[in-house]
Amino acid sequence: MVILEAQKIYKSYGNKFNKQEVLKGIDVSIGKGEFLSIMGASGSGKTTLLNVLSSIDHVSTGSIKIEGKEITSLKEKQLAEFRKKSLGFIFQDYNLLDTLTVKENILLPLSIAKVSRKAADSLFNSLASELGIREIEHKYPNEISGGQKQRTSAARAFIHEPSIIFADEPTGALDSKSASDLLNKLSELNMKRGSTIAMVTHDPVAASYSSRVIFIKDGQIYTQLTKGEQDRQAFFKDIMKTQAVLGGVQHES
Repeated sequence: MVILEAQKIYKSYGNKFNKQEVLKGIDVSIGKGEFLSIMGASGSGKTTLLNVLSSIDHVSTGSIKIEGKEITSLKEKQLAEFRKKSLGFIFQDYNLLDTLTVKENILLPLSIAKVSRKAADSLFNSLASELGIREIEHKYPNEISGGQKQRTSAARAFIHEPSIIFADEPTGALDSKSASDLLNKLSELNMKRGSTIAMVTHDPVAASYSSRVIFIKDGQIYTQLTKGEQDRQAFFKDIMKTQAVLGGVQHES
């Protein structure tokens, strides 16, 4: 089953006298339960692609359907409602509210959706245990490590069981151990819960945790790799080879 289908996606900035075309007719689909990574050199359009797929930004032209719903034609209020119910987000800089505890940050999407306290606590206990953050539930963001902040951010993205979770460089601000801890947890949640994840990353190690990688070059899909039956190490090597052909991928600010 296809969760997201995007066709002929174009995105440009500026006006007719000074136009910069960033996405140039991209087609992409994401299956239910898939863990997709999007890679590409700095300026290739990978972050712009994630932004339009996730409704953070608008396409110039093209169609994006999530669970069969055409999101490009939704008005702002409808889009905000759809986003709250159907999408989850993990950002590089965590986006946690400093005045709320870890638990309160995680439960925010459920309180907005008016889920009962009992049901919310049940969902929290299960997810926080899986992500290894039960023991810090009463702490505030300024009292925990970067890795714990990002796992809190991940829990908030998963808590309302959205159709798809978008992750923008989720390991970008983490040390290697915290990054691998997070990626292992995302991979486990993807497999155990059948959660659908689309992640932009510049890091081939991070991408090797996914089931498919698409490479963007000059606003178009250059190629893609599917993990299949390979182990993560073999998939990592394939990603590195493709990256070398592309001329390397730098960190995109």
